[in-house]
Amino acid sequence: MSHHYLVELYTPNASWKALTSEQRQEFLGNIGSAMSGLSSMGVEVLTLTEVEPGIDQNSQNRFLGIWRFPNAQTRDALLAGIKASGWYAYFDHINAAGAEGDFAQHLEALIAV
Repeated sequence: MSHHYLVELYTPNASWKALTSEQRQEFLGNIGSAMSGLSSMGVEVLTLTEVEPGIDQNSQNRFLGIWRFPNAQTRDALLAGIKASGWYAYFDHINAAGAEGDFAQHLEALIAV
């Protein structure tokens, strides 16, 4: 089986910062409820964390999420759910997705560019 991956980079924007603490908690509570069934679909959260500052070529985003999926359809379902939740209204967000690969495959792809 070939896994699929999603990397998210995001930073709270002015709309998020304008919310009260209670509004933020309510929004995130709804997100948490929606995420509760993901493991039964084969979705794995590899990490949800703050980006470490001070590394070479560092992203300016504040947070990082890395997910693993059994297939592209499950990944796309999560992405649709994120969009439907209103997440993108509160966070400046970048997604990158791809299938499982290895070093040799990657080198061949780089050569072919």
